[in-house]
Amino acid sequence: MNALTTLLGTEHPLIQAPMAGVQGAALAVAVSNAGALGSLPCAMLAPDALERELTALAAGTQRPYNVNFFCHTPPEPDEAREAAWRFWLAPFYEQAGLDIDAVPAGPGRVPFNRAAADLLERFRPKVVSFHFGLPDIDLLERVKGWGSVVLSSATTVEEARWLEAFGVDAIIAQGVEAGGHRGMFLSDDITEQMGTFALLPQVVAAVSVPVIAAGGIADATGVAAAMALGASGVQVGTAYLCCPEATTSAVHRAALQSDAAHHTALTRVFTGRPARGIVNKVMRELGPMNPAAPHFPLATAAMAPLRAHWEARGSGDFSPLWSGQNASGCREVPAAELTRELVQGLRSGPAAH
Repeated sequence: MNALTTLLGTEHPLIQAPMAGVQGAALAVAVSNAGALGSLPCAMLAPDALERELTALAAGTQRPYNVNFFCHTPPEPDEAREAAWRFWLAPFYEQAGLDIDAVPAGPGRVPFNRAAADLLERFRPKVVSFHFGLPDIDLLERVKGWGSVVLSSATTVEEARWLEAFGVDAIIAQGVEAGGHRGMFLSDDITEQMGTFALLPQVVAAVSVPVIAAGGIADATGVAAAMALGASGVQVGTAYLCCPEATTSAVHRAALQSDAAHHTALTRVFTGRPARGIVNKVMRELGPMNPAAPHFPLATAAMAPLRAHWEARGSGDFSPLWSGQNASGCREVPAAELTRELVQGLRSGPAAH
């Protein structure tokens, strides 16, 4: 027990990272029932799907769980930028025999809003976490008002201080090794992004709330190292991607368990915002940070038909194969078993941050 477990109401200061597109309630339930904090990614869920997943969570566990939302500002549509992006993608569409003019426009991901808060209030989850900053103050106060603990990700010391000033209960220090979307929100300068074990002690020194280490932690040894550097807990994502409770696609699972997983990069070609994934054909040929990609999340729409076409043929060449830099812990074991293995590292670190 430490400050974080007291805050979260969990047995262990371990959080399963919310991973949109590769999991639902089943993974979160398994982790929560094993004594850690399971998480449900909500940014891609329509209201009816969100209600189903929250109902499944509430039915599956009596222990605390976390629900996660994005806090981005939706961009204004930019026809010129969209046209430029389609120009870049046109050869891939031609090769696949797809009609690029038939691509529907769509946001792909929606930020936390009043409708989501209305639904969430019925369930009053123990923990609500945010990515890309925090929602408007009225929504944040509403979440805190019904008793939920609030977490958010910081990728710099400045972001950590900002989050503390706006009242978060604990901060996730997200190192650049982490898979999926960077939580960066005060700057879009990638050169400011630090590795977990450089960022973590600086954030611990800068804030007074508990700090959770995230990025590159794949086993009990990594957990122990994070705790030794002052973390109050750890968040682990990639290691859970091959668990049977995850909905990770077959092509994604195969990539994670291959030599390809040794090479990841930050890319914006899939969504328009930097996210770490296994390098594949489209990342190599477009350049992982291609500036033509529309702003998040508008890049998703034109990439989706290519992804669907090639995944149906067993290829991940156009898929966002999200992964951290350390996929060594990604194995086909039940989530509860993996959680118990990770918890072993907590016994090696300081106990009272």
